[in-house]
Amino acid sequence: MKLTVKELLLEIGMEEIPAGYMPDMIRNLKDLAQKKTEALNLKHGVIQTWGTPRRLVLYIEELSEAQDDQHIENRGPKKNIAFDSQGKPAKPGLGFAKAQKMDFDDLVVKEVEGIEYVFALKTVQGQNTIAIIPGLLQDLILSLPFPKTMRWGYSSLRFARPLRWLLAFWGEELVAFNTENLSSGAYTFGHRVLSSGKIAVGSIKKYFSLLPEHYVILDQNQRRNLIKTQLQQAAAQVKGKPVENEELLEEVNFLVEYPTVFTGSFSTDYLQVPPEVLTTSMIEHQRYFPVLNDKGGLMPYFIGVRNGNEDYLDIVRTGNERVLKARLEDALFFWNEDRKKPLEEVAKNLDKVTYHERLGSLQDKVERLTKLVADIGNDFSEDDRLDAKRAALLCKADLLTNMVYEFPELQGIMGCYYARLNEEKETVARAVLEHYLPRFAGDDLPQSSPGVLLSLAEKIDSLAAFFTVGLKPSGSQDPYALRRQALGIISIILDKKLNLRLEDIFGYAYDIINIEKKESGKQEIIGECLNFLRQRLRGTLLDSNYSYDVIDAVLALSLDNINDIAQRTEALREFKEDENFQDFIVVFNRAHNLSKKWQVQAWQENILFEKSELILLKEFKEVKLQVFSYLDISDYTRSLQSVASLREAMDEFFTQVMVMVENESLQNARLGMLHEIAALCFEIADFSKLVY
Repeated sequence: MKLTVKELLLEIGMEEIPAGYMPDMIRNLKDLAQKKTEALNLKHGVIQTWGTPRRLVLYIEELSEAQDDQHIENRGPKKNIAFDSQGKPAKPGLGFAKAQKMDFDDLVVKEVEGIEYVFALKTVQGQNTIAIIPGLLQDLILSLPFPKTMRWGYSSLRFARPLRWLLAFWGEELVAFNTENLSSGAYTFGHRVLSSGKIAVGSIKKYFSLLPEHYVILDQNQRRNLIKTQLQQAAAQVKGKPVENEELLEEVNFLVEYPTVFTGSFSTDYLQVPPEVLTTSMIEHQRYFPVLNDKGGLMPYFIGVRNGNEDYLDIVRTGNERVLKARLEDALFFWNEDRKKPLEEVAKNLDKVTYHERLGSLQDKVERLTKLVADIGNDFSEDDRLDAKRAALLCKADLLTNMVYEFPELQGIMGCYYARLNEEKETVARAVLEHYLPRFAGDDLPQSSPGVLLSLAEKIDSLAAFFTVGLKPSGSQDPYALRRQALGIISIILDKKLNLRLEDIFGYAYDIINIEKKESGKQEIIGECLNFLRQRLRGTLLDSNYSYDVIDAVLALSLDNINDIAQRTEALREFKEDENFQDFIVVFNRAHNLSKKWQVQAWQENILFEKSELILLKEFKEVKLQVFSYLDISDYTRSLQSVASLREAMDEFFTQVMVMVENESLQNARLGMLHEIAALCFEIADFSKLVY
């Protein structure tokens, strides 16, 4: 009999959920519904989930009216155990039948991989879906994960925010179920302000038509597109365009159920303040969209999104303009006050601000940075080093300004502006800004040479200093963002292809930390910092689609040059596809496998006498010179190709020569030669870790 299908609708009504929770909630509800219906053997069509600040909705199309029947095969003992020698039921067979709640005569014999077993074949009839749905819906609600949960009233249920109503329909039939002390009902609620009281719902079709009538746009994608369209139209009316900010658009989308935009304005007097200050006030504090002109400059307008219709929009606009004016007035005051003192004079007070109780003041930090940029900058010009040193003296001064005190996210940005006002060189001002970069994954990297130097110094000092005082990241805890600092170091080095010897640099960074420390701990701290970087580098290379075996083969060497590691990894990945790769692997494996346990430190090459081994020795010496000359210029591809050229001589050697002879000196000479060939390969990478 063909089963009919119906739709399933679940609405979870809540107090307003934080906007940042909603995208994951919508996605998780869909994933959970998919998994749990499959686990229950329920066939269905498309699953859709939607959300607004006050509701989370699940809609499943074409859900079958009953589970499919399940045909189960349980395997029992082997036939020769289930039956005795006369072919009658034996104790193991009877025990299996009893456990399966079947008569022994109903068991069947089937062959599996040439062996006969007894099987219990069962058919479990599927339940009607309506009997399963209440438990399924309750399970879905209780299984939803959140960043943080809360309890309310006398309920033991934990959820993102208090639950207020539940609605569930199976076709035209209301589904009755309970979650804690809340029972489902045939009603929903509309917009909190524009609609009042319960709204009776008679069917799924009626539900979808009622929500727009009560000022709720359920589909988050529809709301998002509506907001974008309204933003473009509103900005066009003042001959501008809205700032494109996907994070802000996502947040606003989940703050409203019925979006209506409005355009506000502010005095052009505030445009003398740096645009980053104005946009921060509008975006971060008020959730407004700034308006730009056709040249990308800021216009004296903003666009807000109201959760409601156009009623009393003038009052809403006036209220928001008044709130923004107060913030911009403060910003203008801070801007004017901060300009009264040169940044260099402000920096004189850094010794009064604690950087960390165990690492001294901000002035101590600045002094370490001025020393580090000189140490790191050996490959940079003298002008770059001088500019980086000057920027290091000024880079933390804006932390003491009024503007950064009010807007901490503008640190570095304001320092750059103030440095320009003080007629510092543009390269110095840029370095003050860039030394914080990158601030997060995907952020811009410093581009000016002084900025690169100072940014590296900032991050290397942070790693060395916090590791020295034992404040290392553990598990998910990383209060000083050292993982981000390490990724920043890696990103900058790879972007600029810098060949820095990090072991020496971290050693110097350790030396200039002016706290009491044990000299014996220096190598330990250097090792921990390098290992921490290598772990982050491995993740970066994996994200760049390098295979794990290639990465591990290179990282197995004690290398401290990140750019060199990246070059070796790229060369090895390409060489795995090269026609010479198989020749190289044969040379490496034959040399390494036979000599890896060889412990003798010296061997005598003049003992060798066979023609094939003398040819191999001669070619090896030539190849060794080639390989080291290529290694000096980081040409790893030709290094690998040179080793691969030993294949023919290696094959002839193993054809003509017995390595493990009784003559110990001769054996050592042959093993010694093979050991040196393998050691030459290990100058490039640990090829024993490759998968091929």
